[in-house]
Amino acid sequence: MPDSSLVALIIIIILAIGFGLVNGFNDAANAMAASVGSRAISPRNAIILASVMNMFGALSGVAVAKTIGKGILTEDVILQFEYIPVIAALGAVIVWGSLATWMGLPVSISHSFVTGLAAAGIALVGTDAVVWSKMAKVGASVGIAPVLGFIGGFALMVIILWLFRRSSPAGMRTIFSRAQWLTTAFLAYSHGKNDGQMPIGVITLALVIHTSNTGLWDNIPLWIIIVSALAISSGTLIGGWRVIKTLGMKVTALRPVHGFVADFSAGVVIEVASQLGIPVSTTHCAASAVMGIGATRRLSAVRWGVAGNIVTAWILTFPICGALGYVFTKLLQLLY
Repeated sequence: MPDSSLVALIIIIILAIGFGLVNGFNDAANAMAASVGSRAISPRNAIILASVMNMFGALSGVAVAKTIGKGILTEDVILQFEYIPVIAALGAVIVWGSLATWMGLPVSISHSFVTGLAAAGIALVGTDAVVWSKMAKVGASVGIAPVLGFIGGFALMVIILWLFRRSSPAGMRTIFSRAQWLTTAFLAYSHGKNDGQMPIGVITLALVIHTSNTGLWDNIPLWIIIVSALAISSGTLIGGWRVIKTLGMKVTALRPVHGFVADFSAGVVIEVASQLGIPVSTTHCAASAVMGIGATRRLSAVRWGVAGNIVTAWILTFPICGALGYVFTKLLQLLY
């Protein structure tokens, strides 16, 4: 008879890999949409570039992984209920992330997991299960990141238009088509450095529970980092084309200069958040930057109906993943 703890560990590793794949499916749009939508890079080349840089980003640090793995729920809850909240949260993410991708909606996979995990803890012991100081930082990023993305995209677009005011459209197209290779790579790298670390945190947490060795947080095994990096990179390589079309082609008309600004603005915000260990929504940053760029032409240049659908999906992420995390936890309590 196999050890039930070992079986649960294997299940979490499999689900965490699925988590990384779904993240890549949906968030593929973040790294590729602007370059594909502006026609600066072919879809094939954009996918390859984004998948490779996503992997390098996921390999570059563990600050976000530690926040995800040991910062959302109290240690007592993790020790008492072991795998239940993690499995419930992963289930919530995979269900919602897959549905949103199928609908062509870019959503925050990071916030989906954090919400599902917090709801799982509440389902087990109540609100005392959650480390609210950490949740406050995550919650603040929900409002701050899109605002910074919008303002950054708007401001940088105005600056570049002024600097290149005497350049011909053809010259700008050539310059920024080439420059978008760099910004697409940068955004994909920053995305991997933030979202790509979440499966690392999940698998490490499961291994800590299984071995009772908290020292793993100070020396996360390399195989966990590699497996997680490959998962998100593979998801990006497969791509979520419906999401790419929504963000890259339906929000506003993009030219290479717009794609350059969108990718750079979003990448800077995400990189700063990653350094601080805050799981920020890459989707929020990238989509709001695209909206900010469209607004520099005129407000009507942004298809606000499409933008409204995206924002609605962002908002719905919290109650939907919260409900899924809660329900899955109650079901697992009956089985576990």
